Amino acid sequence: MSQPASASSKPGTLEQQREEYASRRFLAMPLAGTIAWTIIGLVGWLGTPYQAVMTLYFGAGAIFYLGVLLSRFTGENLLAKNKPKSDFDKLFISTVMMSLLVFAIALPWAAQDHRSVPLSIGILAGLMWLPFGWVIQHWIGAFHAIARTLSIVAAWYAFPGQRFVLIPAIIVAIYIVSIVVLERRWRRANGRSGFSRSAPPIIA
Repeated sequence: MSQPASASSKPGTLEQQREEYASRRFLAMPLAGTIAWTIIGLVGWLGTPYQAVMTLYFGAGAIFYLGVLLSRFTGENLLAKNKPKSDFDKLFISTVMMSLLVFAIALPWAAQDHRSVPLSIGILAGLMWLPFGWVIQHWIGAFHAIARTLSIVAAWYAFPGQRFVLIPAIIVAIYIVSIVVLERRWRRANGRSGFSRSAPPIIA
């Protein structure tokens, strides 16, 4: 009698794993980023410079954990124990760790000039979109990373007095575009006409 596949087994070859990974919804993490950067922008507008800096640090660092929470409501359930983990799930975790490690660049600069934080964190936290786009073989990853970087740099130079407000607004706008594109991509692939809580579990 054949035994059922282990929940920890991988889906198949590397290409099969990539196809399975690319078929996922990718909604929870972008939603988390949108919420976090909206709060960052509001505090940058209404709060003191110290409050703006601290909110940016904590908000950017909390995106992953907020995404895990939201995934329970979007049908993705990122921490599901019965979900087989592929090599691309591990790659995603590596990109998250990469983004956290590059805080080591942002922190010393911020100690010299707190106004650098929206630029450094805004760009560094978006770098993971490039490998993500390559994995799912879709242009939205490169669009998000490149448009985000160029727009942040332009805003940082053009509007020095509005860095803690305008840069988060730009990031939120790019997140919204990314969410719409990814959701349409998922709906086309699954023949759906609207949002569904029965989406397959994903890492976003």
